[in-house]
Amino acid sequence: MALAGLFAVHAPAAGTYAENPGKEGDGSITIGPAYHVDPDLTDRGNPKGQSFDFSMPLAESKIFPGDDKTLDTVKKPVRKERKIWVYVPAAYKDGTKAPYLIIHDGQGPLGSVKNALDNLTISKDPNRKLPAFIAIAVENGGNDGKKSERGLEYDTMSDRLARFIHDEVLPAVVSNAAIKAAYPRFALTENPWGHAVIGCSSGGAAALTMGWFRPDWFRRIIAYSGTFVAQQDDDAPEQAKYPLGAWEYHSGMKLIASSEQKPLRIFTHVSEKDLRSTDPEENHHNWPMAGKRTSEALEAKGYHHRFVFSLGTGHCDGRVFQQTLADTLVWVWRGYHEE
Repeated sequence: MALAGLFAVHAPAAGTYAENPGKEGDGSITIGPAYHVDPDLTDRGNPKGQSFDFSMPLAESKIFPGDDKTLDTVKKPVRKERKIWVYVPAAYKDGTKAPYLIIHDGQGPLGSVKNALDNLTISKDPNRKLPAFIAIAVENGGNDGKKSERGLEYDTMSDRLARFIHDEVLPAVVSNAAIKAAYPRFALTENPWGHAVIGCSSGGAAALTMGWFRPDWFRRIIAYSGTFVAQQDDDAPEQAKYPLGAWEYHSGMKLIASSEQKPLRIFTHVSEKDLRSTDPEENHHNWPMAGKRTSEALEAKGYHHRFVFSLGTGHCDGRVFQQTLADTLVWVWRGYHEE
């Protein structure tokens, strides 16, 4: 089935909306071992937007209240509340239904994303331009790995995180009093092609998982050093269907290869010195292998996909973000337009 037809089938919220992004920027590239900072990720003196922040108590969540049976809250404490940061770029016009980017793990690359928005929403180059999307950085629930709240949120193979963002975080952003005071008609687009997600490590795997399980909500995916390995909790209910967690995307069940193509635009990355198990019998904990296999599966399936392999770098290496993030954002948003 042609991609345009596939999009129409899966895009009831977007009506007759269609894109023709072309293939520019698709494919695999290798960078390094020398790196530079992209000027578009720095403060170039352009008009600034407005920043907001607020907190959401975990106990008030219906989806991630912080008391799951899979958690070891003694060894891996859960946060009492999670912080949300929101950046509304200067180019946003109040009353417009804005696209947005969800950023996993809190502020992370938010500073660079702000600069990219300031610089590239006003770009005169149509091939080097960003829409005025809202950046929404969401703090994880705490700690890391198996039996942690962060691990539960990011490494679980289900639509649970997507539902949390869609059903709890986004309504909290739209109804926030400070944002409403600054932008009385503030609104977010319902068009799933206006919804992007970025993360690194387990946050990268979570970005793909949000789109994989809910492409009706999230379609633009950015995963740096993605944890496409077997890190799902051993006692998670999802283990019955996905016994090796995110490793199943590319190996074992080969979810990407064996599933119908989904309406997603996907960026992935892996570092040469990314994490890996020292035990050769535990390949399902090998990040570089997992990243390359995921890329190969996406390319073979015909997705709009961009893969970056970075030489001489480690897990979630800042040098990779500093050089590539502007290009990545431009590529992942290519084709988007207001309805």
